[in-house]
Amino acid sequence: MIKSKLHILFLCGWYPSRVLPNNGDFIQRHAEAVNTLHKVSVLHIISDPSLHKNIEITSKSINGIYTHIAYIKHSKNPLLKIIRFCRAFGILLKKIGHFDIVHLNKLYPFGIVALYLKLHKKKQYIISEHWTGYHMPLAKSISKTELLLSKYITKQATVICPVSDNLKQSMQKLNLSGNYLKVPNVVNTDLFLPSKKTANLFTIVHVSNMLDSHKNVSGIINTICELNKTTTDFQLILIGENSLKYRVLADKLKITHKVKFINHIPHLKVINYIQQADVFVLFSNYENLPCVILESFACGTPVISSNVGGISEYFPNKFGFLIEPRNELQLLNKLKYVYNYPKSNKEEMHKYAKENFSDMSIANQFSKLYEKALN
Repeated sequence: MIKSKLHILFLCGWYPSRVLPNNGDFIQRHAEAVNTLHKVSVLHIISDPSLHKNIEITSKSINGIYTHIAYIKHSKNPLLKIIRFCRAFGILLKKIGHFDIVHLNKLYPFGIVALYLKLHKKKQYIISEHWTGYHMPLAKSISKTELLLSKYITKQATVICPVSDNLKQSMQKLNLSGNYLKVPNVVNTDLFLPSKKTANLFTIVHVSNMLDSHKNVSGIINTICELNKTTTDFQLILIGENSLKYRVLADKLKITHKVKFINHIPHLKVINYIQQADVFVLFSNYENLPCVILESFACGTPVISSNVGGISEYFPNKFGFLIEPRNELQLLNKLKYVYNYPKSNKEEMHKYAKENFSDMSIANQFSKLYEKALN
């Protein structure tokens, strides 16, 4: 039988750090969910271009998670980088001490470390995977070496947990075989709650990394320009790092007065914007399972999203609309529909999010997998 409380080593290729404060924040939320039932220690190593010494170790509790990050001096010499990485890993491993099982996040390259821990320390591991790079045509850029090692890493895992079946299928097409079971992203449903709207202005919200090749923010702005020809009492709020770069397009289309540009803000401050929105829009060209869609459901805010990746797997019909990527006419029509026929059962949407994506739901799913790995 499994112990009532395990020590889980979250081995993370991505994780928020001083170098990349928002990188892998969805992994951090997985760790926090698991930490409600178990003890979690995070191990992360990242190059820091500003670092003058070879290795700097930081260990502190962040949101209840024992977070151990090694910053290594940047080098163009791959051998020197590997040496520093290995030294940093040894230091962090000693700090963490005994643990029961490895939870690998992003299978390459940290999966090599997971293999080492299995072969030399007899520690089993499971894999959580979120990377859109396994989808075609992006997967064409994966090197032969990475693909070969990744195949061995997946075979040795107890279970592989992509966030969607769509991601699983893309991985399997690359012959990354193993025992697959999807586990979705997590939402803090105690914080992302329905709230009464206080403003009368029809509000459209978009939150993302603002990378246009990925999120197609320019497509949203183009559509807003068309909406403005028939509907005037609305606003678009763009939230994300460098959102202001889209002001050039908004100025060109003469709709700057309809758009509010907000630079990156802390995750918790996003909640109020989603709660007060009439609709959340994601017009991405590719995705896996974006947390922000699930967070919108938790807030009872309907969603219009392009039907890409694994989004449709967790998207009840009555919670919004799925449209073709890059189809601005479909986006325009659905925005008009939500504007003219505002209706959503906020409590039903929140209940759905709580049952499927809450901390407790995700923690229980992972606990069963830890039990399987240890027995």
